[in-house]
Amino acid sequence: MLGTHHLETPTHPKSARENAGARGSRSLDERLAYALERRLEPKEHVFCEGDPRTHVFRVEEGVIAIYKTLFDGRRRIIDFAYPGDFIGLGMLGEHIMSAQATCQSKVRCLSASALENLAETDASLALKLYKSVCQDLAAARNLLVTVGQRSAVERVAAFLLTLHRRSAEGDVVKLAMRRSDIADLLGLTIETVSRTLTKLREMDVIDVEQGGTTVTLRDLPRLTDLANE
Repeated sequence: MLGTHHLETPTHPKSARENAGARGSRSLDERLAYALERRLEPKEHVFCEGDPRTHVFRVEEGVIAIYKTLFDGRRRIIDFAYPGDFIGLGMLGEHIMSAQATCQSKVRCLSASALENLAETDASLALKLYKSVCQDLAAARNLLVTVGQRSAVERVAAFLLTLHRRSAEGDVVKLAMRRSDIADLLGLTIETVSRTLTKLREMDVIDVEQGGTTVTLRDLPRLTDLANE
């Protein structure tokens, strides 16, 4: 799955002997500093459903779509992973979802067994992984409500608010994914996503820059009302 392409090994001044001696006591941050780095092009997979779950990945740059392929070949995106998120966590021996970059991205690769062994003795790491799993569960539950009960305007508004909560750029959010990716997440058509963004712009709730990848939230309180949150 990992192969040798797009993998980079960080260089460090420590000798191989020092590295080997420190291996057993490294914290998660130290292990990540030495972890293999994998760069991904848009639409390139980190892993696919059914692949052996040998590694856990932390997103460093870009956005990764987590999705399930239905029996008829359709794709249902379950969530997007952003920098700082872990993907590939689980207890099964194989991945039950696929993970695909929506734009140029970068992940660090950690041995799943080594990470789980470290979590047994590192309470702070165990808590961090627990929180990550809880966030995944909360996102899945919220998606059930969004797809099952909300209108198109409510779904798109809620999606923009989710991006806003994760953004470090004030009222500006980046759409680092295609309209088709957003549609697959929200259970809408591409045309409906585009029409809804246009409708929100005409309502002066948002502003979409040319190219459609940058959205400014002009009226956050109203956007929150429209999302029914």
